[in-house]
This record gives sequence, C-alpha cells and structure tokens, in this order.
Amino acid sequence: MKIYLFLFIFCISTGANGQWSKIENDPFPLHRSQKALSDIIVSDIFSPPVASRIFVYSNIAAYEIQAKSNSQFQSLKGQLNGFNGIPNADNKQISYSLAATYAYWQVAKRLVFSDQVALDSLNSILLWYKIKGYPETVVQNSILYGKKVSDSILRWVDQDQYKETRKLRRYSIVKKEGSWAPTPPGYMAAVEPYWNKIRPLCMKTADQFKPSPPPAYSRDKNSAFYKTANEVYLTGKNLNDEQLNIAKFWDCNPFFLNVNGHMNYATKKISPGAHWISIAGIACKLKTFNYIQSSFAYTSTCIALFDAFISCWDEKYRSNYIRPETFINSNIDENWQPILQTPPFPEYPSGHSVASTSAAYILTKIFGDNFKFQDNTEVDYGLPIRSFTSFDQAAKEAAISRLYGGIHYRPAIENGQIQGRDIGKHQTEKIIMQKK
Repeated sequence: MKIYLFLFIFCISTGANGQWSKIENDPFPLHRSQKALSDIIVSDIFSPPVASRIFVYSNIAAYEIQAKSNSQFQSLKGQLNGFNGIPNADNKQISYSLAATYAYWQVAKRLVFSDQVALDSLNSILLWYKIKGYPETVVQNSILYGKKVSDSILRWVDQDQYKETRKLRRYSIVKKEGSWAPTPPGYMAAVEPYWNKIRPLCMKTADQFKPSPPPAYSRDKNSAFYKTANEVYLTGKNLNDEQLNIAKFWDCNPFFLNVNGHMNYATKKISPGAHWISIAGIACKLKTFNYIQSSFAYTSTCIALFDAFISCWDEKYRSNYIRPETFINSNIDENWQPILQTPPFPEYPSGHSVASTSAAYILTKIFGDNFKFQDNTEVDYGLPIRSFTSFDQAAKEAAISRLYGGIHYRPAIENGQIQGRDIGKHQTEKIIMQKK
C-alpha cells in the first residue's frame, strides 16, 4: 500500500512539474508587468527621465535572472557602468520566470510612490503562477532568489546619484534674453535640471553625444533663429487634419494641466519612454517572442531610453534655449498658442526626437527594418490606433510631431534625431546581450 501511495504522489508531483515547466517561457507575466508598471508611473506622474529610470532597473533585474537560465543570452555584468552582476541561485528547484518577475516588481516597488499598488500587481501575477500549477516549494524558492537578486540590483541603483540630486538646491531661472522661462498655464518649475549628474548605463559621460549647438538667438527677422520660430508659428496656424492627429498621438505629456477658472487639475498621460516600451511589447507579441526574448527586447530598449534622456537633458540645461511659445508671443503674435502644452524645461534638443530615435534604432536591430505594426498605445487615452511600416517611420513621426505641436523648432528635432541615432548605435556596438 505504501509503495502504491508513493507512486501516486510521485505521479501527481511529476505531472504538476510537467505542467508548470511547459509554460516557463510564457511571456504573459512580463508583458502584464510592463503594462501595470506603466499605469502606476502614469498615476504617480513621474517625469520622462525619472520614468525611464524606473523602467530600466526593473527590466534589468528580470533580464539578469533570465540570462542565468539560457546560454543564448549574456549577462550585462561588466557591460553597464558599475554593474557587477547578480548572485547565483542557491536552489535548483526554482522557476527563473517567476524569480525574474518577482525581482522586477521588488525593484519597481522601491522606485515608485504607489508601492502598495505595485505589491498588488505582483501578488496578482504570483497567483497566475500558482493557478498554472507551480508547486509551492518552487514558488517560495523562486521568491527567495528573486528577492536576493532585487536586493543586489537595488544596491547598484542606490549608487546612480539619484538620491544626491534630490538634495540639490532649487533651479534658478536664468534672466537673459533668449533663455528658457516657465510657460503658461502653470508656469511650472524646471523639471530635472540636474539629470546630467545621473550615472549613464552605456555612455561614458552625459555629454558623450553632445549635439551641435542651436542657432544663435536673435530677434532679427532675417536671422536663422527667427526663421525657425516663424516656421513653428506658420505651421501651427496651418495644420491639416493628419498633422493635428500626429501631434496629439505623440503628445506623451505626463502632466497636462487643465485650468478652469480658479481650479487646476491634471490630465495624466503616458511618457515618451513608456510609449516606446509599449511598442517593444507590440513587436514581441507579433514575433511571438518567449519570456527571455521579450525581456531582451524590453531591456535593450530601456537602456537606450535611459541614456537618451540623460544625454538630452544634459544639453537642455546647457543651451537653456527659449521655447517657441515664449518667443512667438513676445515677437510675432501675442495671442498664438501651441497645439500641445509646452512642457516645463528648456527647448533644445527635442526629448521625443532623441528618445524615439534611440529606441527605434535598437528595435530595428532586434526585429529588422520594414517591420510593420499597429500602435495601439494611446487607445487608453482616447486616441485611435496608428499603423507604421517600420520603427524608423514611427520615430520620424514622433519627432516631427513636436513641430506640429508647436513646442520645438526644427533644429531641435533634426539634431535630436542625430543624437538619438548615435546613442543607439553606440549601445549596439558596446553591449552584447544575445550570443550569435
């Protein structure tokens, strides 16, 4: 009888093991995590640079665990600045998928304000694993390993100078003609003026890909600067329906301030980086990538976005360039308003141009050129799906949307694209994640 009972229990346990091991490569937990974290970032109203920091460290935690389980992928140890890798697993009875997802959320939970919402998302995904038949022993072993890894990642995160920048003195507006000044309706304070002090991941320094300087400020109607400002003015007054749709689709303003009498309230939207992380997910699903392949795509994209915002913000507060709205209202038409709300930081270069181009460069390397996809990222925010024939086409549309929206001059867009392409190219030359 004891022998039969032992065989029965053995069959049950091996059957369960067979069930859960077959879905170890299911990317659902990772895709669900990206969307849930994006929603939290929107709710918490993080700026685009800070949002990129939350995404990249969470994704690196998940990727590093996955790389331990697959010889086709290589750790980022020694490839990212200051990163010395993660500990090995102490127990062989673990799910690398579950451990990676747990580490993802442990890192994310530390970096967002809504930590309880993050914990709820994690618990929901852990329930998914249990429903799929993961044995409790495997679940607990995986959680312990995920915690061990996330602790090591967070020690590295704590050295990136973020905490130090929180203690720096408030940014003082430069009172010089042609310099940036806060814009209506909120006249909000400068966003992340010290972001160039944050440790890059792949770049050596924040100014490694410093763009060419913008045209010299001038009120002379024959000057290059005045002509670029007048182009923004005339473009905004003569937009066709398609240009207007493009401007709205790529707005990606995390904090749109609504003013109604004496009442101000925010409309929360997705950030530029989160939009491109969503595109990475769309591509992964179209190619039916498994967990580690998807993790590779997400993490590569996040690294490019993170360095792009450091590089972009470094130049923004160096050139400290005046926004179109400020100049046009003072020198061309005092009643003119841009289609999009002017964000609270200097104009040059265009953040969306730098970030979009760097992300598109990485995604093209992974999925190939002429990759057709339908971008439904903005559906949650009341906008229709847009179709693209390549990542490059999408990035170019995102860049030119800033001219249509009235918040950037053309040089900020075109030089930003060069800057973003250089950042993406540098990353592909320096970092090896997938072995050939």
